[in-house]
Amino acid sequence: MHNVSKENTFDQHKMSEIAHLILKEAAQRGASEAEVSVSLDKGFSVSAHDGEVETVSYNQDKVVGIHVYFGKRAGTASISDLRPEAIRAAVDAACHIAKFTDEDPYAGLAAKEAMAWDYPQLDLGEAWTITVPEAIELACLCEREAKAYDKRIINAEHVTVSTEQSLNLYANSHGFLGVYPYAHHEVSCVLIAKEKGEMQRDYDYTTASFPGGLHDVKALAREAAERTVRRLGARRLSTRRAPVLFVPEEARGLLGYFGAAISGSNLYRKASFLVDQLGNRLFPDFVHLEEQPHLARALGSEPFDSDGVATRRNVYVEAGVLRSYALGTYSGRKLGMPSTGNAGGMHNLILKPGAQDLAGLMKTMDKGLLITEMMGNGVSVLTGDYSRGASGYWVEHGEIQYPVHEITVAGNLKDIYANMVAVGNDVDHRGNVLTGSILVGEMMIAGDSI
Repeated sequence: MHNVSKENTFDQHKMSEIAHLILKEAAQRGASEAEVSVSLDKGFSVSAHDGEVETVSYNQDKVVGIHVYFGKRAGTASISDLRPEAIRAAVDAACHIAKFTDEDPYAGLAAKEAMAWDYPQLDLGEAWTITVPEAIELACLCEREAKAYDKRIINAEHVTVSTEQSLNLYANSHGFLGVYPYAHHEVSCVLIAKEKGEMQRDYDYTTASFPGGLHDVKALAREAAERTVRRLGARRLSTRRAPVLFVPEEARGLLGYFGAAISGSNLYRKASFLVDQLGNRLFPDFVHLEEQPHLARALGSEPFDSDGVATRRNVYVEAGVLRSYALGTYSGRKLGMPSTGNAGGMHNLILKPGAQDLAGLMKTMDKGLLITEMMGNGVSVLTGDYSRGASGYWVEHGEIQYPVHEITVAGNLKDIYANMVAVGNDVDHRGNVLTGSILVGEMMIAGDSI
């Protein structure tokens, strides 16, 4: 399963030459500044159902983005055709567009001294040398193991195996050129269980930048099957207010909305409930949130942002107090603040873990709702209003009593953050937000939409 290769799938030298050609062509047309971004992806995905191949899809994408500046006027174009004549036509188009755009006083490249001139060479993945037939067999094995776990598992909605290698390159007229490869591999298993006419679904998945970081497929199948069977007999709850415990997979969503609320683009558009909140207490004092962009093998690591600015450790929340926003060059200029190296987003947002595991947090909660899956996206970053469908388990005396479904949890993100009671040590590393379970003191819970 874990065959690996360090072979570089992409010709970095060729991509660098193309970037230099674009910058040269832009300069010849009178552009005062220019920048180029290149994104290359190559991989495949297979899915199995009932022991048969359901889909096999290949992807091989390349996108070259071109930005030119004539003073404070900007023009953009993007291409996938890398022939010299296509490149020249795209640069012509970008320069033509720039002549008709309004001046933007905040436009332009990041400062030359802010470039990641000495960026770290991060270990961001290896190729998985699995073949399509091997991936199909792996998916079928996962399905067989899941069905064999319990006779109530009647079907696999789908089992998917995917692998992808990518390359990111950024260059600009400061003379900066940075490039890094990365990889992403995943196996997911979605199952359906049936008992006494009732059907429930659940899933599990494993994802990593290195094939060796993937969990054993048989163990994955058993976990998915166990989770699915445990959903049988789910009930609805009457409307009530109660403590809510989010497992790590769903806790990351709470922090994702926080990340969106402190992002520069939402702030300068006044589209965030955290506008003008720097220095204010948002969380209890045990909450510490920071970004670590250079973690080896982490899925969210990047050596520089989409402006070419060096990424760095950023502390966003210290002892519950909001200390920093997440800004790129443009949003920083709009807000009168320096870039934090976050053009294009955050890189490994980490919530400091607590001392308890999930079982310990359930004991702390004593009585309340354990959420294991959420549906819908009824969340406003503008107001902080939060309302989402959920399923999980009702807990009493610190122990799971029965599964629940078709419920809605609601509140306001400011209140949810302020009422965090504890964070678990069961950190989920399968993404760009790394957090343990989060216990919130009280939320509104309803069996119907509220």
